[in-house]
Amino acid sequence: MTPRAQPPATIRVELNDRGYDILVGPGLLAEAGRLIRPALKSPRAIVVTDATVADLHLPALAAAFTRAGIAHDAVVLPAGEATKDFSHLARLMDELLDRKLERSNALVALGGGVIGDLAGFAAAIALRGVDFVQIPTTLLAQVDSSVGGKTAINTRHGKNLVGAFYQPRLVLADCDVLKTLPRREVLAGYAEVVKYGIIGDADFFAWLESNGAKVIAGDPAALVHAVTVSCKAKARVVAQDEREAGLREALNFGHTFGHALEAETGFSDALLHGEAVAFGMALAARLSAARGLCPTGDCERVTRHLAACGLPTSFARLPQYTWSSAKLIEHMTRDKKVRDGRIAFVLTRGIGSAFTARDVPVADVAALLDREIAGPGR
Repeated sequence: MTPRAQPPATIRVELNDRGYDILVGPGLLAEAGRLIRPALKSPRAIVVTDATVADLHLPALAAAFTRAGIAHDAVVLPAGEATKDFSHLARLMDELLDRKLERSNALVALGGGVIGDLAGFAAAIALRGVDFVQIPTTLLAQVDSSVGGKTAINTRHGKNLVGAFYQPRLVLADCDVLKTLPRREVLAGYAEVVKYGIIGDADFFAWLESNGAKVIAGDPAALVHAVTVSCKAKARVVAQDEREAGLREALNFGHTFGHALEAETGFSDALLHGEAVAFGMALAARLSAARGLCPTGDCERVTRHLAACGLPTSFARLPQYTWSSAKLIEHMTRDKKVRDGRIAFVLTRGIGSAFTARDVPVADVAALLDREIAGPGR
């Protein structure tokens, strides 16, 4: 007799009548039709995905929808960060309207952070708002971008500067689909997992120091645990501060530096988002230590763990660029969290504790960056 599969972990994002579940576990893609159907206003969905993910996972999702009696169509976009812009948003909107999208229909974002952000923003503005479901296919999307309702596209001025807070109806995080990811993509997502330990859970960070290699290698139990803990952490924060008025800013640990690094590399494959966040977290920890806020030992633990996993923590990993502290700071001045011209930095008082500071002198940031650019790094 075949043993019954374990039910997925269920994490609730508590937002009153807009609350929703995150389901985490293996084998969810094959059950997606059954799991999604109760969240739909009508049995019709349009899948938004990219060419890479479509080849790998769209047939399984389409079959699951057919079994559940959900009429479905798909819009397939190019893969990559460059897709998250106005031109591809316009193309997506035309494709949706060509398919006679109705307000009772739902969009299903099947892909990583790019597709999730783009499809979510399209759902927010199509017909003044239609429902959408997230089926994240990367580790980064499963633990971060698919949860919390941040949707956006990039512009020449910076990352995620045009968008909306718009919550999904459901998130399905099938850990089995992560088996198809290249190791580099897994590492990029792992950076966001580490972030949750640094900003609010010292015990989880210690667990990652001992078990991170298993997570990266795809050990099923370790992977489900890491995704579940990460999603619980984000769900708690989003429930308290949906629109990033204060507490939610802690989730941006490493991102002020990271987004600047991404912008300077042209949002290219030279530096993936998760890689930029890892480097940004190392810089944020060093800035915290330099200001006497964070014990040196904790700063070294953060950097050591990221580097041991193979994530970038120094400019030496990107020798093809001519780095300038002035250029990086210029990118930071365009960050969404800037208020009254002051750049916001999420800093740490030690592993498990993070806060937002808007009183960091730009000269101190420039001095740190100049040292890092000139030095061998760690």
